Amino acid sequence: MRNRALTPRRLALIASLTCAVVATPAAHAFADDDARSAILQLRQQIEQGQQQQVQLYNQIQSLQDRVDKLTGQVQELQHVQQQQQQQTQQPGANNSTQGTTPGQPGPLADPQEAATYNSAIDLFRKSEYKKAADSLAAFVALYPNSQMAPAARFFQGSSRYALKDYKGAISLLDGVVHDYPNDPHAADAMLVIAGCQIELNNRAAAKATMQRLISQYPNTQAAASAKSRLKLLQ
Repeated sequence: MRNRALTPRRLALIASLTCAVVATPAAHAFADDDARSAILQLRQQIEQGQQQQVQLYNQIQSLQDRVDKLTGQVQELQHVQQQQQQQTQQPGANNSTQGTTPGQPGPLADPQEAATYNSAIDLFRKSEYKKAADSLAAFVALYPNSQMAPAARFFQGSSRYALKDYKGAISLLDGVVHDYPNDPHAADAMLVIAGCQIELNNRAAAKATMQRLISQYPNTQAAASAKSRLKLLQ
């Protein structure tokens, strides 16, 4: 038999093989830990990305809602200002030249009545809505049967809208529609009512109001504006 004595060389070889065998499972363990760590990090990144996407979507929706509201407010105020310019005139030097309502041309008979109305409308024109609302209310109280009463009540409600008193505006403008259904301001009042309902987050009511406006006053500028607003609410 050959001599199998454990020489120093053999001892060194055995020791190196033993270390390799022992080290291999440990190396695999470290590799598995690294893989699991990488997977966890990837999952966290995916979850964070999804959360960011949801947050971004919500922000976009919020901005879109704000754009819709601002668009509506601009349209409402532009329409109110156009009506104000069409339905009123600047007071003359002697306060005897008054604004008129379509279908009822000519100056008001009472100079004091004319001066009171024009003064209130001038406040509205200057965007002094609180003073305008109070002055128009005073005019209606003093001259409830005036030919300018529908216009005065309409601009009083529009002033409340501009002041963000949406419920107060709806109450006033509903009165215009109810008491003067054949007056040109009735259609305009319905359009502003719909704007108030949108601001109160009652879109269903706003849609119903604008659909009724389009049905009852189809050939008015207010109806055309309502059609545009309905598209924004779809």
